[in-house]
Amino acid sequence: MDMDNVMNKDAETNASFINVGDDITSGAQMDKVAQTLRDVFSEQGHFDKEQWALFLELLENGSIRVVDRLLDGSWKVNTWVKEAILSGFQEGGMVEWSWQSESFFDRPAFSPRHFTLSDGVRIVPGGTAVRRGAFIARGVVIMPPSYINVGAFVDQDTMVDSHVLVGSCAHIGKKVHLSAGAQIGGVLEPPQANPVIIEDEVFIGGMCGIFEGILVKKRAVLAPGVIITKGTRIFDLVRGMDLYSEVPENAVVVPGTRPARGSYAEGLGISLASPCIVKYRDEKTDSAVVLESALRG
Repeated sequence: MDMDNVMNKDAETNASFINVGDDITSGAQMDKVAQTLRDVFSEQGHFDKEQWALFLELLENGSIRVVDRLLDGSWKVNTWVKEAILSGFQEGGMVEWSWQSESFFDRPAFSPRHFTLSDGVRIVPGGTAVRRGAFIARGVVIMPPSYINVGAFVDQDTMVDSHVLVGSCAHIGKKVHLSAGAQIGGVLEPPQANPVIIEDEVFIGGMCGIFEGILVKKRAVLAPGVIITKGTRIFDLVRGMDLYSEVPENAVVVPGTRPARGSYAEGLGISLASPCIVKYRDEKTDSAVVLESALRG
């Protein structure tokens, strides 16, 4: 984008930002731009039009993320990024966005994202939409209809199957398979709330729902129909323990039930949904979830 007048000239925090003609394609320069945007937002609480355009651009190329992986393997939430995204909604208003032969009406800050062949993303026709401010890596396949919201990060070679939702600020790792009908919840408010994180090589079965900041660690397998929220009690039948908010690495999770407590529930024979870890991933599991490489190309 044209960097001329990207920042207000009279703001002291912007004095060392970008000069016209500067190359911002290097990692170091992008880091500098991202840090300056953070400083500007911290001071102003919003972006002007050109600052907003740059913010979306850096979200889309992965220079700014809602979550970052730390050296110890844990995840850090960048609260300011969520707050900045939320500010786009707070601006209000409504504009028309023309898309192919149809028209849509949304907040002025969030147009539909357009892709070109050079992006290396395969989007099959049939009703898919990706909002501005979502990062989609090369090699991602998106089957129709699917929706990927602002602030989401979808990494390389991931399959987003039909009727999948990737909610705002959700992080999807490399070589993940989101099967048909999977719902990955989003989060903007409160800004300090953790987004859903799906690590590398996870397999999410059809009609699964992962919500409220759940962390699914790498190579886990969720069978069709598993629903996990922050309050969901996960039973690890292999290790004999209960878990909340996190699915361990290599865990194979299936839907289960447990009797509801209390005489009233017992009298009616009511059971509650309880995801169960029945094994940890092995060669047999790998063969069951292997995907034909041609599907991802």
